[in-house]
Parts: sequence; structure tokens; C-alpha cells
Amino acid sequence: MLEYPAIDPVAVSIGPLDIRWYGLMYIVGILLGWWLLRQRAARHGFSHEQLADLVFFVVLGVIIGGRLGSILFYNLPYYLDNPLAVFKIWQGGMAFHGGLLGVLAAVWWFARSQGRRFFEITDYVAPVVPLGLFFGRIGNFINGELWGKPTTAPWAMIFPDPAAGNVPRHPSQLYEAALEGLLLFVILWLYSSKPRPMMAVSGLFLIGYGVFRFLVEFVRVPDVQLGYLAFGWLTMGQVLCVPMILFGLLLLYLAYRKPAVETAR
Repeated sequence: MLEYPAIDPVAVSIGPLDIRWYGLMYIVGILLGWWLLRQRAARHGFSHEQLADLVFFVVLGVIIGGRLGSILFYNLPYYLDNPLAVFKIWQGGMAFHGGLLGVLAAVWWFARSQGRRFFEITDYVAPVVPLGLFFGRIGNFINGELWGKPTTAPWAMIFPDPAAGNVPRHPSQLYEAALEGLLLFVILWLYSSKPRPMMAVSGLFLIGYGVFRFLVEFVRVPDVQLGYLAFGWLTMGQVLCVPMILFGLLLLYLAYRKPAVETAR
């Protein structure tokens, strides 16, 4: 068993203001993704000013969509009883699938305002999204939340939250950081380094995230207010991943049956 590195979730306190590692992880992921997008901006026909606007809208989509997704998909009764808790995003409570919908809405708005094609932009942005997922999962790990099932694996950890039961568990946050984050980033970055048919990069992202998340859910404890939805193993995360995988497969199919002239830059 590995010892859980008990890191104070609060990175810095400035008077009454607490700056938490969870929020800092989002900032690091956004800045790194922005920097990488700048490296490919000219290739995709973006000025640095246009890219800054795109990043602004995407960040809004992540925050608003992620929060609304957490509320609607995972814990609506709680927030109906505690409406002010909606604004306490520093305590966690961000859902990837909601964030994805928020980003797609932001990209649609940006594409329309710039006279660009929707999938042209999603193919451009998709390769750096896993970096944000990586840092977000590290933030979950520092918070000691979203842990896995009990296990006797030699890399198991005891999480400090009393709700974890003081038993060794899978560090499922690190599994997700490695698969949805680092591995998916490497796959997409290498795949998109050469011209691909439009929609192909976006489709591969949806498939990759959906498959990795679906698998990790088998060892991750579901949210206590939801539990398993069916069969004693099906979770909300898995339910939300199925349409992602199917739509990703559809995008890949459509991408590769189009003429080569539709190849994304």
C-alpha cells in the first residue's frame, strides 16, 4: 500500500481568501493548453487575438457547463435545497460531461461569429483538452475525493475523508489522470500532427475519453447520492459516456468517407 500524500487543499491563504489547489490546477491546464494552441495557430488560420477570444469562450463553457452538469446530472435535489452552494465551485463539483456540452456551445457561438466551420474548431481544440482533464484529476486527488473501490493492490491508498472508511482504495483519480489525461493527450497530439479529415480528431477524442472513463468507472466508487443505476455496476458516468463513444464512431465514419479535399489543416 502507498501512503496518501496528505496535501493541504488550500495552496495559499491571503487574509480571508483561500486559493485552492483545485482551482490552480484548472488555471495551469488552461494556460498550458493555450500555449500549445498558439504553436498551431498559424497552421489553423488563427491570429493570437482570435485564439485569445476562443480560449475565453471555452473557459466560460468549461466553468458554466461543468457546474451545471454536476448539478443536473449528479445532485439536483441537494442544490435545490441549497441554492447558494451552486456558486461554491472551489469546493469541487464540476462534471466533465456538462463541461463538454458547455465547450461545444461556446465553440458553436465562436464559429458562428467568425464564419468558421464548427468541426474545424473542435478538431483544433480537442488535442489539448486532455491536459485540462489531467490537471483537474490531480486536483481531485489533492482534494481526496472521487476515490476508488477497496482493493489489496500494492498501490492502494487510504484517503483521509472519513467517508472513505479508512480502508485501502484504488486511487481512481490517478487512473483517470493517466488515461483520460496523459495517454489521450499523446494519442491526439500525435494523430493531429498530420492533416486528418475534418471531424476525425474530434471523433477520436470522444471515443478515447468515453472508453477510458467507462473502464475506470468499474473501480471508481459512484456518487453516494446516485449509487449504481443498474446491474450492480452501471454508473451515471458510464451512461453519459455511451453516447460520446457512439457519436465519436459516427464522426470517424463520416470523416473518412468524405473526399480528401475536406481534410482539416
